[in-house]
Amino acid sequence: MTKDIFMIHGMWSDAGIWDNYREFFGERGFQVSATTLRHHDQGPEAPPPPELGATSLLDYLDDLEAELAAYEAPPIIMGHSMGGLLTQMLAARGRAAAAVLLNPASPAGINPIRPTVLWTFLRPLSKWGFWYKPHRLTFREARFSMLNVMPEEQARAAHAGMVWESGRAASEIAYWWADPKKASRVDPAAVRCPVLTIAGGRDRITPLPVERATAARYQATGTYREFPEHSHWTLGEPGWRDVAGACADWLEQLPPADAEVSN
Repeated sequence: MTKDIFMIHGMWSDAGIWDNYREFFGERGFQVSATTLRHHDQGPEAPPPPELGATSLLDYLDDLEAELAAYEAPPIIMGHSMGGLLTQMLAARGRAAAAVLLNPASPAGINPIRPTVLWTFLRPLSKWGFWYKPHRLTFREARFSMLNVMPEEQARAAHAGMVWESGRAASEIAYWWADPKKASRVDPAAVRCPVLTIAGGRDRITPLPVERATAARYQATGTYREFPEHSHWTLGEPGWRDVAGACADWLEQLPPADAEVSN
């Protein structure tokens, strides 16, 4: 298995959320690159780019494929939240040697709406025209849905780094059945690489029933791990090293690249 890892962040984030994992996996001998999605390179204090609101998952996907073209061979792709959905989409296009899905957003065909998810998105997604407007969670919303196992000070620091997100991308995930392009669709039969799905038992924005349904799509090549005491922010909340270690252990037990070629 390759030692190259390409990391994709989720909603309201940038490449900085991977700092812990970049150091951790670097120490384990992996070569790590973390990307920042289109229009996610401005801090929350700056007005969001107007075009961000109408940016599609397919726009993110095009950008990511262009970045992956620089690799001689497909790398391991690791995605968190919406980045986990984008990882599934890339894996279905044959771009991943292996896919690590951390608290992934679900693809079309899976209902992601649960009571805690509805509460989280009620304010941003109840405004007329939300599907083409940027949005950002308040601290109260983020604390409830994603940062719920963090100490208060750490949770506030994590929220302070959150940037604006696309209303269109959010609607393509939440209301996939109303999207004529089915932007979040993933053909599970096209995902032939090994897949690891990580779920947090206290995750309120991608709850366990949603994660289990996502993992079930990749039973042929997949491994599923639940961490009961973790929430959505498995990249930085207390105990994140346990999750990162489980991912690294799984990757290291995969067949080496030369064995894959010889087979």
